[in-house]
Amino acid sequence: MPLRYVDRRAVVKGPALALAALALPAAVRAGPRTVRIALLGDSLSSGYGLLRPEGLPARLQDALLAAGFDVEVLDAGVAGDTTAGGLSRVDWVLSEAPDIVVVALGANDGLRGIDPEASYANLDAILNRIKEKGAIPYLAGMKAPRNLGDAYVAAFDGMYARLAEAHRIGLYPFLLEGVALVPDLNQADGIHPNAKGVDVMVQGLAPALEPLIRRAADAKG
Repeated sequence: MPLRYVDRRAVVKGPALALAALALPAAVRAGPRTVRIALLGDSLSSGYGLLRPEGLPARLQDALLAAGFDVEVLDAGVAGDTTAGGLSRVDWVLSEAPDIVVVALGANDGLRGIDPEASYANLDAILNRIKEKGAIPYLAGMKAPRNLGDAYVAAFDGMYARLAEAHRIGLYPFLLEGVALVPDLNQADGIHPNAKGVDVMVQGLAPALEPLIRRAADAKG
């Protein structure tokens, strides 16, 4: 499905969801060597409750452009999505030909108490599909609610390192590092980052992605 550019942003509509793909500012419009990064996630990565320029995709793109990287960050986050939901739409996201896919799913699995082995299987399948399409996968971890018990927490939290090791890919251990449980960095619900919280997320995530961006740029020649 072709992208339709509106007010510098591309909007793609699909069954029961919409994918907003941020375009580059007019002065640095995406070109053949631009590295495209898709954030395959949920409300934590898509900027729930924030204006579009304040969300993680836009702020991450801003930071990487400011650091001198020719990138375009695509918002492939859907509020409420689980790992199963991500698996159901990963091929659609991959149809936009991203060079790097940051998989940031699992928060809603934890909130629903879904069996970590089921979540692991979904994430494993997502990572396999990304690699099959020739994109570079990168995993952003999440932590389970602590009231679900030690056994669940250990299994859930540990699945991201297991996946990273099994697929030999990079891992950002906790997407909300430095933000979770910090009132000043979260919205009133105590779950979703506010604009300041997003900036803290970007400070950690952007440098972690830089080696992958260089790798993808080299592959483009």
